[in-house]
Amino acid sequence: MIADDEALMRAGIRLILENAEDIEVVAEAGDGREAAAACRTQDIDVALLDIHMPTRDGIAAAEDISRLSPRTCVVMLTAFGEEAGVTRALRAGASGLLLKDIGPAKLIHAVQFAAKGEPVLAPTITRQLLERHVRTGRDTEAALRRTEELTPAERDVLRLLGTGQSNTEIADQLYLSAGTVKAHISRILTRTGCANRVQAAVLAHDAGLLTDR
Repeated sequence: MIADDEALMRAGIRLILENAEDIEVVAEAGDGREAAAACRTQDIDVALLDIHMPTRDGIAAAEDISRLSPRTCVVMLTAFGEEAGVTRALRAGASGLLLKDIGPAKLIHAVQFAAKGEPVLAPTITRQLLERHVRTGRDTEAALRRTEELTPAERDVLRLLGTGQSNTEIADQLYLSAGTVKAHISRILTRTGCANRVQAAVLAHDAGLLTDR
């Protein structure tokens, strides 16, 4: 499903996605209320939601969808520099965030990843969140303590997670299966006390893992 208050934007996204053989656009919505209703009444794997929509915005719609249609993966579309909106979207239950200037091929791949249950976070958005976090200060010693129990393999996964890469991209780089990467991430979140991938990315940065080659 594509939800955006601009009909031209929806048409453009539909045209891109329908070029992929394994993607079918089954619904469109012009506001958040229509988006949530579509997910309640139809079998939708991935919902692409613009953050800014009338009546009920994308973040409110994400909350509704996460509650009423938990099988649907919500991916938010946002503009560069909207750190506050990104944070709110993640708290609302979005498992993916993409910038609106994403290229056609990357958009298709992002939807395919999301349909497999892999969270999608644009590297640029990850950097925005990290930069915002840096401005507020960091505690390297505390971060290192939280990563002490990680195995070398888990540290490698956490380092790549900190750059905003998907499970599949991490698997390709480390020559692992996507299932193994997913299992590593689950253990990383448990052992470090992180609630989600973004918190894990911040932890990787604080612990200095992004420069640990």
